[in-house]
Formats: sequence, C-alpha cells, structure tokens
Amino acid sequence: MNKFLNDWKLLILLCLTLGLAPFFPEPHLWGKFKWIAGGAVGMELKDWLDVVFHGFPWILLLRKTILSLATK
Repeated sequence: MNKFLNDWKLLILLCLTLGLAPFFPEPHLWGKFKWIAGGAVGMELKDWLDVVFHGFPWILLLRKTILSLATK
C-alpha cells in the first residue's frame, strides 16, 4: 500500500484522469470549486463527497510532493 501511495507516475495518472474527469465542458473538480467559492448554495452531501472523491488524487500528489521536498 505504501508503494501505491508513493508512486509518482500513478499519482499523476490519477490526477489527470479521476481528478479532472469528466473533462467537458470543464473539469468536474474545477466546477465544484467554483460552486464552493460562490457560497456552495444548494450543495448536498453527495456534492461534498464528490469533491472529496475527485480531490483525493490531488491530495495524495500534494502529500508526496511535500514529503519529497522535506526529505531533501
């Protein structure tokens, strides 16, 4: 499991696929962030869980980046 969480290639692939899907008309996560920035009016639990689901690869990539920089 540790190897899975620390593989650069896999994390980037997850971010570019799951993290941004669906891509059209705009990346899904970007649309959710705009909705949250606009006050999150009308967001339900499923919308918040969707943000977590699509944002998780980005959180893992950020974690890996910080750990890599901290060990140097």
